[in-house]
Amino acid sequence: MLRRTFTVSFTALIFGAALSPAMAQTKWDLPAAYPASNFHTENLTQFAADVDKATGGKLKITVHANASLFKANEIKRAVQGGQAQIGEILLANFANEAPIYALDGVPFLASSYDEAKVLYDLQRPVLDKQLGGQGMKLLFSVPWPPQGIYTKKPINSVADMRGIKWRAYSPATAKIAELIGAQPVTIQAAELSQALATGVVESYMSSGSTGYDSKTYEHIKNWYDTQAWLPKNAVIVNRKAFDALDKASQDAVLKAAADAEARGWKISMEKNDWYKQALTEKGMTIHRPHAKLKHDLKQVGDIMLSDWEKTAGAENAAVVAAFKKAIAAKAPAKN
Repeated sequence: MLRRTFTVSFTALIFGAALSPAMAQTKWDLPAAYPASNFHTENLTQFAADVDKATGGKLKITVHANASLFKANEIKRAVQGGQAQIGEILLANFANEAPIYALDGVPFLASSYDEAKVLYDLQRPVLDKQLGGQGMKLLFSVPWPPQGIYTKKPINSVADMRGIKWRAYSPATAKIAELIGAQPVTIQAAELSQALATGVVESYMSSGSTGYDSKTYEHIKNWYDTQAWLPKNAVIVNRKAFDALDKASQDAVLKAAADAEARGWKISMEKNDWYKQALTEKGMTIHRPHAKLKHDLKQVGDIMLSDWEKTAGAENAAVVAAFKKAIAAKAPAKN
């Protein structure tokens, strides 16, 4: 009887041990700063679903939208410290940490999708190195549509913006406020609607996406399509959490990430025109910027790039040099 009991117990133990690796489930939290309806967040949700399917449910990623788990400026530290295994950040938010992040917020350096892609491809190795040194890995990156200026009153030049209460959500947008003589107010995306409703903010620079998501059209009626730059969101993962996955799951994450990046760039381009139309239908006027405003803003961009180059270091400066060379080679020849 004892022998039979031992045999049954031993068999059950071996059977359970054989099943446990296959049935073991890993759960990751993915904090994001933007609403569930935003195209970036929808892309993250699809990414998580793709990982779930590819791993047969072994890796479950839960997306926490609208800064519900961590605020936008807390997500990177949370991933680095392991409080969240994976997260989405706006690279330009961390400009004070490293020049390669700051490059993502320089106005009029890359002001189209084609130029932004060239810049990203050159940035990627340096971003990988920077994040790797902080115990993280870059999975994929997706741009926002080109940035424009939301303002309550019509503007024809930078002089018209002096003293205006300006939303600053990154070091770059705070620097722009300083250079144009505006009053910077630090407001993250999840807080923007309230700030607009209470008059804390009366102008800011962002894409059509942010204006639509935050219902800016309820408070501001002018958007100037300056196409200043295309800041990028990046999905980063804690290196230890990634390395703890089995090889098949790692491959599934990387494949889903590559798909999400390609899909995200395509959606961003498609959404750009859609947001403009949607804002127009909501009563907002989409302006082509006056020549003087474009000239003034280009000067702001030149100052910011010059300041960046002074402290960038050789490796980062080489990225900009290679970018300028690549863009020049793409430019049509002049007769």
